[in-house]
Amino acid sequence: MKAFLKAWILVLLAGSGLAAESSRPLSFVNDIQPILTKAGCNAGVCHAKAITGQRGFRLSVLGFEPEEDYEAIVKQGKGRRVFPPAPEESLLITKGAAIVPHTGGKKLEPGSEDYKTLVRWIAEGMNYAQKDEAKLSSISVEPARITMKVKTTQQLKVTARYSDGSNRDVTRLALFEANDRAMAEAGEQGLVKTLDIPGNVAVMVRFGGRVSVCSVSIPLGAPVESLPPVKNFIDQHVFANLKQIGVPPSPICDDSTFLRRVSLDIGGRLPTSEETKAFLASREPDKRDRAIEALLNSPDYADYFANKWTALLKNTRSEAADITSNFAFHAWMRDSLLANTKYDQIVRQILASTGTIVSNPPVAWYKRVKEPTTQLEDVAQLFLGVRMQCAQCHHHPFERWTQAEYYHLAAFFSQIGRKPTAIAGEDLIFHKRGVAQTEHRKTRVMLKPAGLGEPELSIAPDDDPRLALVDWMSKKDNPFFAKSLVNRYWKHFFKRGLVEPEDDLRDTNPPTNPDLFDALAKSFVDSGYDLKALVRTIAQSHTYQLSSTPNQHNAIDRQAFSHYYPKRMTAEVMLDSIDMVTGSKTDFADLPAGTRAISLPDNSYNRAAPFLKVFGRPEGASVCECERVQSASLAQSLHLMNASDVKAKLTASGGRAESLSKAEMPEPKRIRELYLAAFSREPTADEVRISENYVARPRNDAAGKPLDSQRAKRNGYEDLLWALLNTKEFLYNH
Repeated sequence: MKAFLKAWILVLLAGSGLAAESSRPLSFVNDIQPILTKAGCNAGVCHAKAITGQRGFRLSVLGFEPEEDYEAIVKQGKGRRVFPPAPEESLLITKGAAIVPHTGGKKLEPGSEDYKTLVRWIAEGMNYAQKDEAKLSSISVEPARITMKVKTTQQLKVTARYSDGSNRDVTRLALFEANDRAMAEAGEQGLVKTLDIPGNVAVMVRFGGRVSVCSVSIPLGAPVESLPPVKNFIDQHVFANLKQIGVPPSPICDDSTFLRRVSLDIGGRLPTSEETKAFLASREPDKRDRAIEALLNSPDYADYFANKWTALLKNTRSEAADITSNFAFHAWMRDSLLANTKYDQIVRQILASTGTIVSNPPVAWYKRVKEPTTQLEDVAQLFLGVRMQCAQCHHHPFERWTQAEYYHLAAFFSQIGRKPTAIAGEDLIFHKRGVAQTEHRKTRVMLKPAGLGEPELSIAPDDDPRLALVDWMSKKDNPFFAKSLVNRYWKHFFKRGLVEPEDDLRDTNPPTNPDLFDALAKSFVDSGYDLKALVRTIAQSHTYQLSSTPNQHNAIDRQAFSHYYPKRMTAEVMLDSIDMVTGSKTDFADLPAGTRAISLPDNSYNRAAPFLKVFGRPEGASVCECERVQSASLAQSLHLMNASDVKAKLTASGGRAESLSKAEMPEPKRIRELYLAAFSREPTADEVRISENYVARPRNDAAGKPLDSQRAKRNGYEDLLWALLNTKEFLYNH
């Protein structure tokens, strides 16, 4: 019987024109699954769609569960998808080739190599795997590092290595993706094409659940004849990279620009007119360093960064009873930053917190984040820069993390207990005695705690596993903890991280400047996780102090930091800045008069202050920085031009417009005061002349009657203020 079947298969192969193919029997794992993945059949938008797949046919995401996929293709639906007596009539073939209607379109070309391989596999009896079949060990891409000129191409070659020592060229079946599509495109067959933006880009290669990366350097090739002086190691690495890719940096910015920039970035506010005058008049050689130090030691620094961290830590208010915990948590975070509590200690106090919010405010985090899976996902993304959400259900498509590692991490949070307290809605958080472990969702095996890529830990029942988690995170050789933080802070000051997105650190998404990234993380660790020291190092660098005005060569640069990248003020900073320039105040419920927007403890004020909502203040529902919207919109433009709250600030009694109109000083000096307040600089002669002429114009009231000179002048200053607030120079930190 076996001899008959073998002869019958050979006849089929001959009839299909496949007799000349390799005599090696095909397997689903090594030969068929890669074809399905390349065609996109097991993508999330196709048959790997959650729960049902597509029209009842479901595959695992990117083929990470080959046994399940084999079962779905060969056995489900009474085997209707494959037809060995006539392989080319199989539904798997006719659907893929769009011979019969297929919602996903044509994925298979009749007569192609993939088509012949699928037909042959069905004809051979649809083997899952051959006896003692070699398993895929790794893949490599050639070249692994390459320098390419702009608008050139390079073909990549992908080699798969198997457990028996054999190699196979799998370029045709591999998937390619550039991590910055504005810099390079990666074709389906591995042809990389650079565009016109210089810098460093990575091309991720995937095959059979393995990944590799080709790092591409794209030089502009312009002459870099002179560089600013090196202030610290940041400048060394940035300037070395600029020299390598041939992108000359802009010069160092002037004093006015620096003071405004650093005040906004560290203190979340504009410098006062008095601060600006004193700084511009100073001849001290270290006055910039002194300004940085003054800001770091001010309450403004703590207010601004507490605002950032409490949003990321989901300090949200869903009901009135939340106000106590929200205020307590915000105050604790602010005080910690003001006292310069080391970063690892802040994280430890949050993650290992026990007790009640009244006695231990960091416990408030567990009020917002209650499920172990959400706890691990938030911790991984926020403190490690690793996105683990996908790994709950399947292997991470772009990374090495498996489902097992997901549940190993979840086990750290498996022994958290809760008890109701006398205060409605408030729980007592405590460590339950017992074995720390979590059940693997798929295998039903109980897994103990383990750090990412680390062996399991045996934690005594009386010991809190969360302490072991923070111990692992804060180790000097932890590959994620310090890098995640320095990348997040780098983006705060430079608009973009060394890795983008800032919380997606993985092998397949390398930093644009690896040497700088490593040096920055090392410096942070060596400082004992000192947040102020990190801010000081960044702000003192001449890289940070470069002008935002590009030169003839570097305007195209978007990731090498050849000039400062202007960024729009955040909603809270913008509102505070408008208040400061107009001389008005925004009142917030339950807070003392004069409280600034950057000092708001939670998201509830977004509803009370439409300005904050329009300009993208986050609700704190996510640990992703992307929840904060800083891009411009039509609604924002209209709000600045026409909204009643902005108009009220411009015309406020006792505000800047009224004060300037009554001030006993020459008109040019009044205009100078206005420009110093809004832009932290002196106005040019043309700006003085134009402003002076505009303010001096006669004006009529709504009925058309002439206004008296005092009222007309006040209206003129209100209009001038309105015009300055709507300029890019005001709205952007540059």
